[in-house]
Amino acid sequence: MQSTPSLTAFVAGATGYTGREVVRVLADRGARVVAHVRPDSTSLESRRRRFTEIGAEVDETPWDEAAMTATLERLAPGVIFGLLGTTRARAARAARAGGDPAAESYERVDYGLTMQLVRSAVAARAPARFVYLSSLGVPDRPSGNAYLDVRRRVEAAIRASGLRFTLARPSFITGEDRDEARTAERVASVVTDAALSIASLLGGRALRDRYASTDARTLAAGLVRVAIDPAFEDRVAEGAALRGAP
Repeated sequence: MQSTPSLTAFVAGATGYTGREVVRVLADRGARVVAHVRPDSTSLESRRRRFTEIGAEVDETPWDEAAMTATLERLAPGVIFGLLGTTRARAARAARAGGDPAAESYERVDYGLTMQLVRSAVAARAPARFVYLSSLGVPDRPSGNAYLDVRRRVEAAIRASGLRFTLARPSFITGEDRDEARTAERVASVVTDAALSIASLLGGRALRDRYASTDARTLAAGLVRVAIDPAFEDRVAEGAALRGAP
């Protein structure tokens, strides 16, 4: 495994399924990795303990633009990972618990918090490459799919921000170790992977490489790889590039 001891990486969305693995991969490489956990998180103590055990630092900057700007100015990271995301299931849970489901909406989390991170990186003049976890299938224009439309808008804003960037577009992210079952997504990934395996046997290897699902550990290694590869600066990374293929 390539060592990157001179790298400082800031990971927003560090407590998520992919984020946790990105922190681990960076720590294994010897990088200085700062895992962001919001200070009001119910899992703050357990996350701090787990991240500290693997050699990562924990940052508890609140989601306030000025505060986040100051943090990025102080850390001057070489890479900022924007891995923020929510699900409809979380919004439904918030509603059942008497909370505000909008607080767990794509608009508030996937778009709002990511854009706040982008603005803070610009304001801090951080010498970082911004690595954004987007999705395969991002449309060129509004599509009516809230999940993909948010990513389309974020991608456009990152391109226009002046930041160096890598836009990562994986296909289905799945695995039995997910905190949430996401049954429909898992079924879809199994069906798609089966079809792609058949297509590969018939000469459709490129199709399989682009659309096959991936697990968090594989994706995290791919994200870190493209984040430090000059060939992926100001580019989109997808398919085989995010699964370790040359």
